[in-house]
Amino acid sequence: MATSNFVDYVKIFCRSGNGGAGSAHFLRSRMTAKGGPDGGDGGRGGDIILKGNKQMWTLLHLKYRKHIFAGNGGNGQGNLKTGADGEDIYLEVPIGTVAKDAETGEILFEITEDGEEQVLMKGGRGGLGNANFKTATNQAPRYAQPGEEGDEGWKILELKILADVGLVGFPNAGKSTLLSTISAAKPKIADYPFTTLVPNLGIVAYRDSKSFVMADIPGIIEGASQGKGLGLRFLRHIERNSVLLFMVPAENLEIRKEYEILLKELEQYNPELLDKNRVLAITKSDLLDEELKDELSKDLPDLPTVFISSVAQQGLQELKDILWMEINK
Repeated sequence: MATSNFVDYVKIFCRSGNGGAGSAHFLRSRMTAKGGPDGGDGGRGGDIILKGNKQMWTLLHLKYRKHIFAGNGGNGQGNLKTGADGEDIYLEVPIGTVAKDAETGEILFEITEDGEEQVLMKGGRGGLGNANFKTATNQAPRYAQPGEEGDEGWKILELKILADVGLVGFPNAGKSTLLSTISAAKPKIADYPFTTLVPNLGIVAYRDSKSFVMADIPGIIEGASQGKGLGLRFLRHIERNSVLLFMVPAENLEIRKEYEILLKELEQYNPELLDKNRVLAITKSDLLDEELKDELSKDLPDLPTVFISSVAQQGLQELKDILWMEINK
C-alpha cells in the first residue's frame, strides 16, 4: 500500500447531540377539557463512540473527516411520549488507537481489543416532561426541563502499532531487509536513509506453527526524541512493542557506542521504554570472519546478542529462538 495511505495521527472536531426538551403538555380530549400534565421526556443526545477493528491499520479514513456531529434528541410530546434518542456516531479505529483531549493533552482512553467500544463524547440528557413534577400540592405544573446541551471540542487520535518485537536502529541498519527475509512483509528497501517512512508489520513463523509479530519502524537519528528526522512520529510506535530488537551493522566498529545512542534517544522520549526486554542483532555479519566476531564480542553491551546476515541467511533461526524466549519471559 502506498506510504501516503498510512496515517497515524488525526485531529477531529466532535460535537455530541443535544438532549431533547421535555414537554409541558396537559391532557386534552373530547372527554377531558382540563386533564392533568402528560408531557413526556426528551430523548438523549447521540454519543460519539470509538470502536476497535482489527482489520484496520491506519486512521486514513478520518484524515479528511474533520467535523463529526452526533444527532440531537427529539423533544418530548403529550400523552407521555418520550422523544427519540439522537443518532450515535460510531468511528471504527485500529487496535492501539489512543484518544486525547487536544486542549490539555490528557489521555482519555486507549482501544486495545477488537470490538471494544469507548465513548469519546457523551450526548446531553433529555429534559424531564411536566408529568415528572406533579405533586400533591402542585397538580398542574406548567414547566418542563430543557434538554442538556451536548459537548464539543477538538480531540486527537493517535495510532500506536501493536507488535511483539519492534526493530530499533539507525537508517540502513538492515531492519527492512530482516523483516522481508523472515516474514511475508514486503517493505521498500534501498541503500539510502529513511527508505522506511511508515511502520511495516510482518508475521514471523516460528517452530511448531507458532508465530509472532514484528514491526519495522522508521530509523532513529540522533536527536529524534527532540523531533529531528521523523522524530516523535515513529517513537510512539515503539511504546507498544513487548521486546525491542536493536540492530547495529557489523561495518560499524563502535557497536556499543551506537547502541548507547539508540538507548539514550528512547530514554529521553519515554524512560519506561528501558523496562522492556532488549536483544541486540549485529547485522551484515557475513562481512566478518570468526576472528573479527571474537574481537567485537569483547566490547558488547550486556544483553542477548546474535550475529546475523539477512542476505546470507546467517543466524536467523538463533535470532528467532532468542526473540521467542524474550517475548515469553
